[in-house]
Amino acid sequence: MRQADSRPSRRAFLGATGTVTAVGLSAGCQSSSARPDRSDAPAPTPPVSPTGRYQAGITLPQPAQRNLLAVVADLVDAGSVRPLLAELGEAISKLTAGTDTRLMGLSPGDLTVTIGVGPRLVRKVDPALPGAKDLPRFSREQIAPRARGGDLLIQICADDPLVIPVVAAALLEQAGERIRERWRQSGVRGPNVPVDKGLAAPRNLFGFVDGIVGPHTKAEQQHDLWLAGPTPVAHGTLAVLRRMELDLPRFAKLSVAEQEAVFGRRRASGVPLSGGTIASGPDLGAKTPDGRYLVPADAHARRAHATAVGVGLMLRRSYSIDGPAPGLLFMSFQNDIRTFTSTLTRMDNSDALLEYTTTTASATFLILPGFDKQHPLGAGLFS
Repeated sequence: MRQADSRPSRRAFLGATGTVTAVGLSAGCQSSSARPDRSDAPAPTPPVSPTGRYQAGITLPQPAQRNLLAVVADLVDAGSVRPLLAELGEAISKLTAGTDTRLMGLSPGDLTVTIGVGPRLVRKVDPALPGAKDLPRFSREQIAPRARGGDLLIQICADDPLVIPVVAAALLEQAGERIRERWRQSGVRGPNVPVDKGLAAPRNLFGFVDGIVGPHTKAEQQHDLWLAGPTPVAHGTLAVLRRMELDLPRFAKLSVAEQEAVFGRRRASGVPLSGGTIASGPDLGAKTPDGRYLVPADAHARRAHATAVGVGLMLRRSYSIDGPAPGLLFMSFQNDIRTFTSTLTRMDNSDALLEYTTTTASATFLILPGFDKQHPLGAGLFS
């Protein structure tokens, strides 16, 4: 049975995240005779403000925290959305400030919580608004009904893996019987590899650097990431979640050169096969002396290239997952859903990487604009 085929309880979740939690607990174990070396204690993690024009957990912090939990749920009564969002916003402020007793003494550190609402709720406000459209279906999907779509996204990120299940329990208690959980997925980002000044990207389970290209400058983010205009969704963005199983054994049988041809980049360095640096965009016109493309025609770097697709940039976040099969939780943020759908449609036609993936969950959400004490979470949209 797939993870999404049942309705996991809070207790089941705590069990599911036990592997990550156990790592954190065992790392702190030592004999009673050993004295802790205070000089080796890590510096406190800077907090991330939950309030402002944009929600935290998208472009801040940079680089993104290592651990994530995504919870997807439905609202029992769509009429309860405004008070529910306002309460969640208040709870997020207290949790990230460390003043909520439900943290049980844990430091929130760089905790961020990001809230999104699904197409059904957006359509009730205005079917013409960004975020009102469901994702189409694509090939290589094996998605149970409960793992497709949803009304509410709660994205929880932190470097400390202990904080995440505690915060999830507090927020689910806050929501109470007003929501029904569809599915959830925890994940971890691999070690970061420097990409450019102030930018880094992690490795994925295939061993390749993931998420190199994206709207990294403020100008690119204004153009491709954040929603704009005199609308109630301005300063929000659109998120896509896709959980995928990866066929690691079959991919591992390829030679390194064959693996690099699948991605269009060097495995060790992340440099495009057309040359340059890891931050260089692939030169899609570069050829060998005998006329072959240096970046193969079906390479992922070519098939998903924004210019080749004719769309804007998407901010991509990928988290490795383990169980019931090794895989990836892919997340993208963009201000036009066609950025994602057009890209995946082009990849569907001929992308060598998709031969090693099977999608088992899929959803899209409008990530709400930022909030503060005077402007509760979601109040602009659900007025």
